[in-house]
Amino acid sequence: MRILLDECLPRKLAQELTGHVVETVPQAGWSGVKNGELLLHAATQYDALVTVDRRFAEGSTLPPTLLVVMLVAKTNRLEDLRPLVPAVLEVLNRESKGQRVRVGG
Repeated sequence: MRILLDECLPRKLAQELTGHVVETVPQAGWSGVKNGELLLHAATQYDALVTVDRRFAEGSTLPPTLLVVMLVAKTNRLEDLRPLVPAVLEVLNRESKGQRVRVGG
């Protein structure tokens, strides 16, 4: 699965999502792109987008080709996100595209 990590996540989180091709928003060349537009861009090249922004794409219709995973942790630091990784991997392997899924919290 091709996964895009939102700008608000540490890039080292990509190494934790084993078995998937993971890129960050800056690596994709989309730094500073607003959420609605980012959602449309991501849907053309990725299967999932991972963020800690609980309001990501709120009020927007999700493209049917994209799964949005919202991480709920104390902070967006790697040490707070790492415990969520097993659940994230399960969601990526289990959930259907076209929906938002919360992990943690």
